[in-house]
Amino acid sequence: MADRFHVNSPLGVGPVELDGPEAHHLATVCRLRPGDVVCLFNGDGREYPAEVTQVAKRVVSLNVLRVEAPERELAFRLEVAAPVPKGDRAQFLVEKLTELGVTTFVPLKTARSVVEPREAKREKLERYVIEASKQCGRNVLMQIEPLAEWASYCCRDTLPPRRLLAHPGGAGRLGVGGEVDAALAVGPEGGFTDEEVGAARSAGWQVIGLGPRILRIETAAVVLAGRLSVNGYP
Repeated sequence: MADRFHVNSPLGVGPVELDGPEAHHLATVCRLRPGDVVCLFNGDGREYPAEVTQVAKRVVSLNVLRVEAPERELAFRLEVAAPVPKGDRAQFLVEKLTELGVTTFVPLKTARSVVEPREAKREKLERYVIEASKQCGRNVLMQIEPLAEWASYCCRDTLPPRRLLAHPGGAGRLGVGGEVDAALAVGPEGGFTDEEVGAARSAGWQVIGLGPRILRIETAAVVLAGRLSVNGYP
């Protein structure tokens, strides 16, 4: 796969200019030069092979050669809701969910949450999505929603019928995935409170266990998403 670069604008066959961090990465880090071929994407589900035509100090000029639409997305909606873990673990979580094909990540505020991401943090998470998409070949960006209160999120009428909440001692078991829309929820360090679990059950969530060991937020989220996404590609 050619070097991939994200462009925050519409794309089509013909000339295009790349500036900002992506232009710097192409010219200074990758040291690409006129005649080299790269792959551009903007999150619309397609990718755009392009030839570098000129490299300037702050702008790189390219010519888009064609439009391609490889099948790399899940065939169904897969939404993951979880509190944002501390430090670099948040980056790991977002990167792995992106690689697994998750369509939406919802940062949760729960009774035992530690981190409450503000807008600047959300922008960082979105940048992690772009970087992970460049690496794994996704052409549709995983969406990062604003912080959501668990009490209101778990009762959303827009959630898919399949709703799985991971909680120590959960009676249900995680089955193999399939092409079925699903929402997955993971609690904070210390887990959901009894009241939060009860609210989830009342809203139609299935409470499942993930084994005899206590998993960190990012581990539990990746296990859930990975199990459901493994059979979900076209």
